[in-house]
Formats: sequence, structure tokens, C-alpha cells
Amino acid sequence: MCGRTSCHLPIDVLTRACAYQDRQGQQRVPEWRDPDKYCPSYNKSPQSNSPVLLSRLHLVKDADSSERIIAPMRWGLVPSWFKESDPSKLQFNTTNCRSDTIMEKRSFKSGSIGVADSPENWEKVWDNWRLLTMAGIFDCWEPPEGGDVLYSYTIITVDSCKGLSDIHPRMPAILDGEEAVSKWLDFGEVSTQEALKLIHPTENVTFHPVSSVVNNSRNNSPECLAPVNLVVKKELKASGSSQRMLQWLATKSPKKEDSKTPQKEESHVPQWSSQFLQKSSLPTKRGTAGLLEQWLKREKEEPVAKRPYSQ
Repeated sequence: MCGRTSCHLPIDVLTRACAYQDRQGQQRVPEWRDPDKYCPSYNKSPQSNSPVLLSRLHLVKDADSSERIIAPMRWGLVPSWFKESDPSKLQFNTTNCRSDTIMEKRSFKSGSIGVADSPENWEKVWDNWRLLTMAGIFDCWEPPEGGDVLYSYTIITVDSCKGLSDIHPRMPAILDGEEAVSKWLDFGEVSTQEALKLIHPTENVTFHPVSSVVNNSRNNSPECLAPVNLVVKKELKASGSSQRMLQWLATKSPKKEDSKTPQKEESHVPQWSSQFLQKSSLPTKRGTAGLLEQWLKREKEEPVAKRPYSQ
């Protein structure tokens, strides 16, 4: 369902955007884990790395569960029990996770939050705008043959709100407000059952259509987020090859010469039809028979003067 997100904020701006209050009420910003793996992008697709918020207690023993960490993670959860050496061989799609089956499947555990940009222009200085915070769960997978561990996550989906139901029957589970974010992350103080009550559709979203340029994950520009008007059709522009074809069709193509039939050399001898025959009111007949008939008719109408007799 959810197959594209965007998070193109510079790392320092994103850090300030994720500011929060800890359990003592102090204003803080989350720490980064592997910040070099964060790649800002206007067009993030599954299997790419995205910034994920999680409780510090997941990574640091005896830490305060209200403290937060930002960690770039692979979008598309790879469960810890997966035994293959290549995560791409996972036989099922874990990009999204349905809220109604989240407790039934052993693939999913550990709460996290995927963060994404809103459609506004984030190039200006951070001014207390809100990120789009989507509820998710993550896991840590270790390759069977050893190597670096892989942190990955999935986005939880719910039934669409009324505003989005005409577009798709599912939507991301959006945590609307700081209180909801805190309860979802603080697994040390909030039970799983209480946290799941936060997962429901919300109408507090705005949206707009974007162009099909976003369908190609290699495209990474502001055009991926720019609103488009679905009513006004774009004027189609012919490609270079199409333009050359149109020019060729508009020009008379020369007739092909028959290589088997030799071309007749142009003769400078006056033609009979123009030099010796007068124009007739009768339709001209084709061929030598027609020319002979016209010549005989001319002889009858205008007899040639006799030459003087000489002795």
C-alpha cells in the first residue's frame, strides 16, 4: 500500500524536527546511530534506508525508555529468525504490516516510528513544522555466516479515513501528536495493549496528487513532490525520433529507381506533339495511332500547295 516516502531534510534540520521532552520534562533532541547511513531523498522506496525513531532502551541497557534515538534502517522488515544469507531472498513482502494481524505474525515485534517529510517546502529554516510520524515496528537480523547486523522496519497500515478511501482502502497508521508518539515509543512504561489503541485511521492529513515521475525510484528531485492538476492535460511533446518521422512523412519521398530498367537519355530532338501538331479541340488520343489520325486530318483540311512545273 505505502510504497513511497520522502525525507530530504539535512541531518541537522531533521534532528531539530525530532526534538521532544523526556520524562523529566526537559527539551532534548535524539541521538543518532550510524548517521553516515542517512541519505536525504525526495523519493524513498522499499529496501532504501530511512530515518527511524525508537526508544534508547532498545539499544542501550538500563537506559531511560523515554529517551530517543534516530537510526537509519532498511525499509522492508527482515525478521531475526530469517536463515538465508541474502535478505532479498525473503519470500514475502514486509514493506507494510496490517494492524489487524500484527499480533498474529511472528515476523513483527518492537515498536518504532518512521518519519517522513510533509508536502510543504522544507528548504526554509525549521519553524516548528511537524513531520509525518508513521507507526512501525523494527527488528535486528544477523547474517548466519557472520557480518554486520541489519536493522529494518515496516510501516503499520490501517483502514483508510474517509478522505483517502477513494484513493486506497489502506493508509499508514499516523501517530497524531507528541503524546501519541511518546506512548508508542516508551515500551518500558506503556503496555503493548495500550500502545495498540493508538493505531487507528486519522482525518488530520492533507494530500495532493503528484506526477508519475515518482514511480521510478531513481528520480530524486523536488518534482517528485510537486502537486499536479489532474484536470488539465499536459500537451504531449513528440520525442526526437517522432519529430524526424513527422518531417519525413511531410516531405515527398523520391521514387525509387528501378535498377533493372535503364533510364532513357534526355533527347534534344523536338517532340512531335509540340513542334508539328496543332492543338485540337478533340481529346488527344494516346499512342502512335492517335498521332497518325490527327496528322491525316490536318492534311485533308489544309492541302499542301503544288510546286510549279518545270521542264
